[in-house]
Amino acid sequence: MYLNLAKDEDENMAKRWTADADGILIFTGLFSAGVAALLAVSIQDIRPNSQDTSAFYLQSIYQVISNASTTQTPTPLTLASPSPFSPPKYAVWVNALWFLSFVISLTCALLATLLQQWARRYIKVTQPRYAPHKRARIRTFFAEGVDKLHLPWVVDVLPALLHLSLFLFFAGLLIFLFNIDHTIFRAVALWVALCAAIYGCITLMPFFRHDSPYYSP
Repeated sequence: MYLNLAKDEDENMAKRWTADADGILIFTGLFSAGVAALLAVSIQDIRPNSQDTSAFYLQSIYQVISNASTTQTPTPLTLASPSPFSPPKYAVWVNALWFLSFVISLTCALLATLLQQWARRYIKVTQPRYAPHKRARIRTFFAEGVDKLHLPWVVDVLPALLHLSLFLFFAGLLIFLFNIDHTIFRAVALWVALCAAIYGCITLMPFFRHDSPYYSP
C-alpha cells in the first residue's frame, strides 16, 4: 500500500517538474533569441566604429591639403589623432541590462534541463526492482534527500529568475527607446507600466484574498 501511494506521489511530482521545465525551456528559447537579436544591434553602440576613424583621418588630410594650397610657405604635414572612443552612458546601461537578462535566461534553460534529468533519475532510483521492504527504505531515503536539499524550492525559484530576466530586459528596452524616439518610448512605457501594475496585483492578491487562484513567484 505504501509503495503504491509513494509511486503515484513520486510520478505526479516528477510530471509537475517536467511540465514546468518544458514551459521554461520553450519560453527561454524564444526570449533568448529575441534578446540576442537586439544585442547584435545594441552592442555596436559601445564599440569603436572603424568607419568613423577613417572619416576622421580623411577629413584631417583634406584640411591639411587645403591649408597647404592656400599658404605660400610649406608647412610640415601633421595629422591630429582622433579622440579616445567613449560609448554613450545609455548604451552601456542598455547592453549591461540586456546581457544580464540574456545570461539569466540561459541559466534558467540550463537549470530546467537539469531539472528534467533530476526528475528522471529520481523515478529511476526510487523504483528499483528489489523486495518491497528494501524499495520502501530506498524511497524514504531519497524522498528525505529531496526535502533536506530543498529541491522543491529550486523548482519554485526558476520562474522567479525568468521573471527577473524579463524585468531586466524591459528596463533596458525603455532606456534604449528613450534615447531613440520619445513617441515609441511613451507607447511602450505605458504598456510596460500596465503589465507591471497587473503583475503587482497578482503578486499581492493572495495576501488579501486567500481563495485567489492567481499566484506569482
